[in-house]
Amino acid sequence: MDIRIITLTSALHDRRRIEEESARFVAEIQEHTPVRLIVEADGAGDNGAADNAKGCASVVYVRTGGVEMQFAGKVPVLAGRPVYLLTSGGNNSLAASMEILSYVRDHGGSGEILHGSAEYIGRRLTEIARVEHARRELEGSVIGVIGEPSDWLIASRADETALRNLLGISVRHISMQELLEEVGRVKEVGADTRLKLKECPSAYFDGALRIYEALRVLVARHGLNGLTLRCFDLLTSLHNTGCLALALLNSEGVPSSCEGDVPALLTMMAAKALTGRSGFQANPSRINPETGEMVFAHCTVPLDMVRDYSYDTHFESGIGVALHGELPEGEATLMKVGGDMKRLFVREVRLLRNSCESNLCRTQVVLRSAPEDAAFLLREPIANHHVIVSGCWRRQVEALFAPLGLGR
Repeated sequence: MDIRIITLTSALHDRRRIEEESARFVAEIQEHTPVRLIVEADGAGDNGAADNAKGCASVVYVRTGGVEMQFAGKVPVLAGRPVYLLTSGGNNSLAASMEILSYVRDHGGSGEILHGSAEYIGRRLTEIARVEHARRELEGSVIGVIGEPSDWLIASRADETALRNLLGISVRHISMQELLEEVGRVKEVGADTRLKLKECPSAYFDGALRIYEALRVLVARHGLNGLTLRCFDLLTSLHNTGCLALALLNSEGVPSSCEGDVPALLTMMAAKALTGRSGFQANPSRINPETGEMVFAHCTVPLDMVRDYSYDTHFESGIGVALHGELPEGEATLMKVGGDMKRLFVREVRLLRNSCESNLCRTQVVLRSAPEDAAFLLREPIANHHVIVSGCWRRQVEALFAPLGLGR
């Protein structure tokens, strides 16, 4: 993604000198970011309204002092968008930026002054571009709810109006009957699908792959960017599970959650849009508020997240094909967006090890967080399922949802 740099300069300054200084400043920043920086004519643009048309984010470069009133006229078009003010170390750029950002905040807006070394600013611009790309990727998405959310998810319902108004995401409800009919039409599982997987001796394997093939048809038919499945209904109707199907779909870039959990799906889609990586939807199984150690588990995991995996049965039912995945140890992010679009939990954690206990869902990971964060989950949880994504992404996740007013 590109970033537009909209410049503001006071008429009192020597324009030629300012142009030369600005060119050197921007060129130095460009060396520290892969994002293309496009400098626009002084005073051009509106830092918001034209972004969608141009397909890029924008930053206001406050090149000198005395431009506060030039900026003030832009406040109406900045509603709902963070304001990023680029500053140098001269010409009263920082002082003017501090005045401007205070004005933005007084008018209910938010933003940040980008000031420091060229390396630091380049890093922040890369992050800003990533967040803006994710916001655009989510906008216009269609998610499919196949069957209704599982009965026990009494706090995991989604406000579909809020999803549409705040993120531009629409929800399409698809009956379980449509899926079952499509499963019945699958005559043979393609060799290309089998090549993606290890051989499995289970009698349930072919049936699990038919569920996957049928879900792929529904994704194409309804133009879905993500889906969630009331998977426990398959235990009785097909005597099988959707665990393998969801693992495959996630690894192919279609975020897919279990149990009809729309908030978990939204969290997975946000993680994918921001990081390009799949997220693992998991149950919190044990939390130690004194040490910060936590165990999360589920019977499916995206295949592109694991370094190795083996097959097992679905935990609660003892049938079907579930996955025991081994995730790489290291830095990770634990996150959850509330279905009412009012709450966000996101913390950076460390994945310490994988586990394999008989009394938990099949993929099991042990995380360590700050003890106060673990304790927070016991006091003010955002429902059950949370999402784990590899890498440290807290700042970007918060930046994605900050314009919507989401706090923890």
